[in-house]
Amino acid sequence: MTLQKKATLVSSLTASILIIIKLAIGILSGSVAVLASAIDSILDLVVSAFNYFAINKSEQPADEQFNYGRGKVEALAAVIEGTVITMSGIFIFYEAIKKAYRGDTVSHLTPSVIVMVISLVLTISLVLFLNFVAKKTDNMVIKADALHYKTDIFSNGVILISLVIIQLTDFYLIDSIMGIIISIYIIYSAYEIIKDGVYMLLDAALDDGIVQSIKDIIKNEKRVNDYHFLKTRKSGNTNFVDVHLVFSTDISLLDAHRAADRIEDAIRELSTNDEWIINTHLDPYDDSKTNG
Repeated sequence: MTLQKKATLVSSLTASILIIIKLAIGILSGSVAVLASAIDSILDLVVSAFNYFAINKSEQPADEQFNYGRGKVEALAAVIEGTVITMSGIFIFYEAIKKAYRGDTVSHLTPSVIVMVISLVLTISLVLFLNFVAKKTDNMVIKADALHYKTDIFSNGVILISLVIIQLTDFYLIDSIMGIIISIYIIYSAYEIIKDGVYMLLDAALDDGIVQSIKDIIKNEKRVNDYHFLKTRKSGNTNFVDVHLVFSTDISLLDAHRAADRIEDAIRELSTNDEWIINTHLDPYDDSKTNG
């Protein structure tokens, strides 16, 4: 089992534990913030299960039907996860406004505080693990999952603060205020997840820094006179690069291929965690004005 699959299983197990303890205390206490956090954990479980499916599909090799593999399943999963996060944020916002209007109170404060402390510790531990996996694999789904649980750290911390304030001051409105703050932050955080997924689905170019490094590598190859039609994109953990390299007419095909190989090897070193598919077209002259 790959590291990213293990990460989704750990996320699912953590979410399951949090669902049980938050839901029980949330119902007993009547805290909209704790209940909202429990619902968010239910969504976490659904998303983690979907992420496992997405990673499993994206890791399948290319075949006759999917010549370039299924890496974009990761991007699709990221868009769906971001949408789910947004929906949960809207629901929390609605519940917070409703509770503020009705003036509901919160009970069982001490158990609620204990549950949120446990939740905070578990979520921080999970985020540290997911960040490790994300750096190791550069997997978009794991990055999205890590970002999702980072918002949970914030929301759990805010809920804990609100419960402590209620316990000390009986200022019950703080529960709704914190719920509104959490919902806005959750919706905001989902934007980046959705944007990255959509960019991959639309074949956006690689990061500007990577593209500039590719250009520098090509320019530093002495046997190459010029280049054109440089195109890049990403699918899952695979980076695609297409470029036309211009050589002198007197260079041998063998020497031109060796120069292209040096360029390709240097490009692959830019990110050793990623797969690279590089297509270099060898030109004896600049055909950029005659071909599109």
